[in-house]
Amino acid sequence: MRILIAEDERKVAAHIRNTLRQHGFTVDVVHRGDEALEMAQLAPYDTLVLDVMMPGRDGLSVLRLLRERRITTPILLLTARGEVSERVEGLRLGADDYLAKPFALEELVARVEALTRRASGRGLTVLQTADLVMNLVSREVTRAGRRIELHPREYALLECLLQSPGRVLTRAQIIERVWDYHFDTGTNVVDVYVQRLRRKIDDDFEPKLLQTVRGIGYVLRPSG
Repeated sequence: MRILIAEDERKVAAHIRNTLRQHGFTVDVVHRGDEALEMAQLAPYDTLVLDVMMPGRDGLSVLRLLRERRITTPILLLTARGEVSERVEGLRLGADDYLAKPFALEELVARVEALTRRASGRGLTVLQTADLVMNLVSREVTRAGRRIELHPREYALLECLLQSPGRVLTRAQIIERVWDYHFDTGTNVVDVYVQRLRRKIDDDFEPKLLQTVRGIGYVLRPSG
């Protein structure tokens, strides 16, 4: 999942970016409203986090222009003032949620996760293939009822695959969704993490689920 953070306070932006990355998100950061407007029109983001008070253009102006241009990406507004009138204006302009500063980073993560689920049509809080189950709220993963502990990047990789069960994803598609850069043909990072994930979700279970499609990529589906 790819998130754009528009926040002019650089330390706040860095904390948000690092926390979201730890939870498996791909994150871009800008510090001006005009930059946020440009980025949101150029790249397909799953959620935008906009600070209301920014140089260049304020967050409400960016929100209004995006909605006028029929860009429907979910938007979470950050406001330092917390005024009712400002929140109402933001919601009327098309914001999907708001969070008043100061806020707990874990609450921001939870709100971003909820917005991305809603936007991708995943109203359900559970993803499942065979007996492999991922709870998107508790972030718990189980196979045949047995809990599986995953590194945040392993979790993000599995979520990516579970969102497209039975569909072959190329290495380029995976790395752009799960990591913070475009595909580099010289890296084997996808293969390394697939092997780590396979050991955890397949080695002790049948049927095997994480399949390699030679020359193309990977797919999550029962073998046989």
